[in-house]
Amino acid sequence: MTTNGDRFWETTDLASLDEAQWEALCDGCARCCLQKLADADTGDVYYTDVACGLLDIATCRCTDYSRRRHRMPACIQLTPERVLSSPWLPATCAYRLRALGRPLPRWHHLISGNRNDVHASGASIRGKAVSMADPTDADLMARVIEMVQNDTGCRLFLPPPPSKGGRS
Repeated sequence: MTTNGDRFWETTDLASLDEAQWEALCDGCARCCLQKLADADTGDVYYTDVACGLLDIATCRCTDYSRRRHRMPACIQLTPERVLSSPWLPATCAYRLRALGRPLPRWHHLISGNRNDVHASGASIRGKAVSMADPTDADLMARVIEMVQNDTGCRLFLPPPPSKGGRS
């Protein structure tokens, strides 16, 4: 909730947001910072529970935000033009929701007034992601996760299934 009653996210389209408003719109879930795999044939995107090497998984914040694209060339700078063409953005992403004209979820800090509500709701990766130095594609394939919808509209992560240990 904003202190001055300015609900800019409801009255200003994404392309017209200033930098501070754009950054404020981020809910801090850090799901965009999870490593993903894309199927070259179908275009399907699969999330893993492996966080970007710059992500502090306890706070769900980038440890070098201003230089992230220099240090992690695969890091994509989200822009208003890229929001709807980025299939890897979660369905609850504030940028995606506003581009579609949908309201922000009740746990979003601009609605609730509390940045920790994204974590309390289960919508963030806090407690659900791992750090891994230079994972290979095989490492990532083993860490693909599933996201499911619950009754509050938040997406929860299911841990990777346990390995079968070679039994038939």
